[in-house]
Order: sequence, then structure tokens, then C-alpha cells
Amino acid sequence: MAVAFVFGAVVGSFANVCIARWPLGLSVVRPASRCPRCKTYIAWYDNIPIISWIILRAKCRGCGLPIHWQYPLVEAITGVLFLCVYLKFGYSIATPIYMFFCAGLVIVTVQDVIDWTIPDEISIPGIPLGIAAAVLAWWMPDTGLRVDRIWDAVAGAALGGGIILTMDRITVLMLKKPGMGFGDVKLLAMLGAFLGWQGAIGTLMAASWLALLIGGPFILLAPKFMPSKNDDHEESEQVESEDAPEVLEVVIDPTPVPDMRPSEYDSDDGITLEGHYLPFGPFLAGGGMLFLFFGPEVVTWYLSQ
Repeated sequence: MAVAFVFGAVVGSFANVCIARWPLGLSVVRPASRCPRCKTYIAWYDNIPIISWIILRAKCRGCGLPIHWQYPLVEAITGVLFLCVYLKFGYSIATPIYMFFCAGLVIVTVQDVIDWTIPDEISIPGIPLGIAAAVLAWWMPDTGLRVDRIWDAVAGAALGGGIILTMDRITVLMLKKPGMGFGDVKLLAMLGAFLGWQGAIGTLMAASWLALLIGGPFILLAPKFMPSKNDDHEESEQVESEDAPEVLEVVIDPTPVPDMRPSEYDSDDGITLEGHYLPFGPFLAGGGMLFLFFGPEVVTWYLSQ
């Protein structure tokens, strides 16, 4: 169990690299790990997930620039998710597949919260990978995978993407506001490929409840803290290790970054992002993980009543 957590923390460190660099179009491999202020390269012993952040008291050893708490948190969450996957699926082919599936959803969640983008690097290749996992489960018995029929994975991808796309188009036509966004379309298609058509529906239902229970009160009680289209964002610059790029530390650079959110709705037709407060990607990711761990059992229980 300890190995699963440690492995997850290391993968979580690399997830931080992706979160910081993908929105800026940068490589997740180069350049080497260094502090953006003093340009000091980070030694391996200062790049140990979670532990180095605690030992360094959340500061760069060279110049004392703060290291944001978000990054050890991502490492810890990914470690916990890897442990949960191991406890749920044990020694099976499904375990490493679902570990990296959860790591991808962690990246989606954090990146969507930070700059309102869902990385195509996760969702687009995730669709054929989900279908390939179903092919593997069909060809090889006892994999532990949730979906073991090819048509189920294909139907899940088509249904997941189709539902979100339809909802978005209806919202745009009726309310002149974006409903979801094409990033959500691709994300739920990926989730459907891994979890099947029942998983696509279950994920959307769970995500809607999470958005209602978490996002609703957040919007009502703290609207002044919600991001708007023209808000400046703090840029979190990632520091990765050259020798072990999956292990990293992060520091904060207060330089504003350009708005990364889609501008397709800012048009002469009156469609606007104004009032579009919460990204839906984190709720879809949360709903997908809930269905991964509990969904089939809940569906079986419900159908048996």
C-alpha cells in the first residue's frame, strides 16, 4: 500500500509539470528544473514529492521565493487516489490503467480550475485508450476492468460527447450563454470510453449533483471571489527536475497571464461568458471517479430493487 501511495505522489509531481506547462504550450520535459527568480537548478533532494516542500518550509533554498501549497497537495491527492485504486482493484491489469486514469482526471481538475481549460493532451488520446482498454478486457479475461465490451466503450464515448454537445447547443440557442464548452464534450467522451454508456450517464448525473451541492453555494455565497472573463490570473511557474522530471517543486510568479478561456462565445449574436462562473470539468472528473469506484455496484443494486 505504501508503494502505491509513493508511486502516486511521484506521478502527481509530473502531473504538476503538465498543469503548469500545457496551457502555455511548453514542453513537460525541458528545460531543467530551476527557480524562475534566482535561476538556481533544483537538486534531487529538494525535489522529493511532499517531503521537500515540508523540509524547505515552502520556500526556494536559493532565494526564499515561496513554493505554492497547491503542488504538494496535488502530489498527496494523486498518491491517495493510487492507493484507493490498489485497494479497490488489487493485483490486476485494471490497477495501473485506472491509476493513470485518475492521474489524468487530477490534471483536468486543477488545470480547469486555474485557467478554465481542459487539456486535449488528456481527453483526446484518452478516448482511443479507453476503447483499447475495453478491447484488452474482451480479449483477456479477469482484467478487473469495468468495461469489457468494445461496443460499450464506443457507445459510452459517443453518448458522453453527444449529451454534452447537445446540452451546450440548446443552451446557446435558448439563453445566449455557453452551456458547457467543447472541452467538456471531449472529457465526457473520454470518461464514457473508459466507463461505458452507463458510466457516461452516471458520471453526468454525479457531476450535476456535485456542481449543485458544491458549486451552487459557492456561487451564491462568494460571487466576488469567482473568476470572470477579464480577471487576471496569477501564473504558477513549474520547476521540474532534469534527472527525474516527474519530481518537482513550484514557485509563484505574480505576473498576470492572458485569459486562457475560449472566446468562441464572444460574438455579435449576444452570446457571452458573463455570469459563467464555474468550470464544469472538475465536477465531471469527480463524477467519473465516483462511478469508477462505486458506479457498477450502485447500478446493480438499483436494478435489483
